[in-house]
Amino acid sequence: MGAHEVAFSRTDSGDLRVDIDIELSVRFGPIQVFRYEHDATEYWRNGDLVAVQAATFSDGEWSRWQAGFEAAPDIDFQALPPSSHWLGYDTALSAILNTETGEAMDVVIQSFEAEPFDTGAGSVMARRVRMTGSLTVDLWYDEVGNWVGCEFEARGQRIRYVLAT
Repeated sequence: MGAHEVAFSRTDSGDLRVDIDIELSVRFGPIQVFRYEHDATEYWRNGDLVAVQAATFSDGEWSRWQAGFEAAPDIDFQALPPSSHWLGYDTALSAILNTETGEAMDVVIQSFEAEPFDTGAGSVMARRVRMTGSLTVDLWYDEVGNWVGCEFEARGQRIRYVLAT
C-alpha cells in the first residue's frame, strides 16, 4: 500500500532535520482508488521545534504551508507539537499542530500499558497511545520511546503499518 519514512540528519548549524515522506496508494487493477502523499521537513534546535514546511496531496489536490522561516507565519511550536508521530505525545496535550494544514487540531490523548507488538524486526514490548482528533489513530512506542507502529481507519479501511527496519 505504501510507505511512511522518517529520516534524521543534522544541518550545517547543528539543528536536527527530520524529513517525513508518506506515500500511500490503493489500486484495483489499473484503477487508483486512493492516493495520499505527505512530505514535511521539521527543524529542531536544542530540543525545540523551530520551523516546519509541508506539502500534502489528498482528495486530488496539493496543499502547502510553512512556518518558522522568514516571510512565513509564526506558530507557537511550544504550545503545539507537530502531528508527525515520531516523537510521541504527552497525555496532557489538548491540541497539536496538524502538519497537513499548519493549523491547530484539538486532540484527546490516552496512554495504555505496554503490550507485545510485532515489527519487521520481531516482537517488542510497546506502549500504545490513542490520539483522537480529526481521526483516531493508535500509535505504539517501544521501551525507549521509538515509534514502532500506527493504526487508523480511513475511508472505511483499517490501515496498519509497522516499523520495517
